Amino acid sequence: MKTSTRITVRAADERDWRNLLLLHEVGFGTPYTPEAIDVRRELVGIDRSIIAVDGEAVVGVTMDLPMTVTVPGGVAVGAAGVTGVSVAPSHRRRGILRALYAEQHRRIQASGAVLSVLIASEGGIYGRFGYGPATIESAVTIDRRLAAFHPKTPDPGGVRVVRPADVRTTITAVYDRWQRITPGAQVRPEVLWDRLFADRESDRGGGTTLFAMLHDDGYALYRRVDGEDGMIARIQEMRTVTDRAHAALWRALFGLDLMHGIETTLAPDDPLPQLLTDSRVVRTRSRRDGLWVRIMDVRAALEARTYRSDLDLVLQVDDGFLDAGGRFRLSVRDGHATCTPTDDDPRVVVDLDALGSLYLGAHQARTFAAAHRLWTDTPEALWAVEHAFSSNRGAQVGWPF
Repeated sequence: MKTSTRITVRAADERDWRNLLLLHEVGFGTPYTPEAIDVRRELVGIDRSIIAVDGEAVVGVTMDLPMTVTVPGGVAVGAAGVTGVSVAPSHRRRGILRALYAEQHRRIQASGAVLSVLIASEGGIYGRFGYGPATIESAVTIDRRLAAFHPKTPDPGGVRVVRPADVRTTITAVYDRWQRITPGAQVRPEVLWDRLFADRESDRGGGTTLFAMLHDDGYALYRRVDGEDGMIARIQEMRTVTDRAHAALWRALFGLDLMHGIETTLAPDDPLPQLLTDSRVVRTRSRRDGLWVRIMDVRAALEARTYRSDLDLVLQVDDGFLDAGGRFRLSVRDGHATCTPTDDDPRVVVDLDALGSLYLGAHQARTFAAAHRLWTDTPEALWAVEHAFSSNRGAQVGWPF
């Protein structure tokens, strides 16, 4: 594919790998370690890389890797995880990204993937390609010295202090259980588990080696870092399958008496603040999006997930990038949907990126209606869509990519 008289978009091959990596390093400002190069090659491979070339120079790149992602109701769907997107600073505003994405998403569509997902470095780019932010996470700090548990907070016990590598099988099994019930969470490839448990110094971000606390239904992995006022426990990953495991692990973490504070990320529905007598001790430093979703096959995606209430209406989905939208009759009974093309007049009209934001249940339809991103013919239709698309479990990213 030609974007100009000089720039060509094509699949990468082995000869392009070195220049492709250079563009990544420049674009993201982070040199690759040999270990990181090996992981990326194993995850993505050269055959899933699309590049733009100007002569011999690689001036644009995008990659994707096959994923399995959980949607509301615990169903697993096939997805493409778009990653490593970069355009050379010398070649901006020439249509290179659009050309790369057109070729990449043509291939994703042909693969039969129900969703395409990504984690955005910049928030203003991907909406025009049909992606909407579909998970929310807050970075929080907790002054452990001021935290006290509410009298009604349970104390289940059962937490063990372990070395992470000694309990790899148990940790991965807990993650798999968590992933199967959590919208947005992905199956984790073995190569990423290898990297996590290798715990190389280049992955520590200035912290210590990993410490671990383990419960039969959850785990917490954290590092000690030095803060301005003392030592901080920075939680790298915490996954819990039950409320009892969640409470037990937090009680154990607050028992780290030499730690002045704890840093972590929380989903909007995380009950931690309500476990404490003073919820303000959990201080939000930032709130950001996580996983972005583009629905590649509207019919398959809407039939894959479950819904919280019955629904029967005609939905018009507008896609300005690949024309993957259309009009569909969405009929939901007992949580399960059928979605069929129709020419009937719509009761709901929504852009594909907004539908992607609603898909995992993290956002509310009324918000998009107020922003003129979603239209319904009656207020009742709006409330029906909002309730049906909500989820009884908060959406989260399983691992960054």
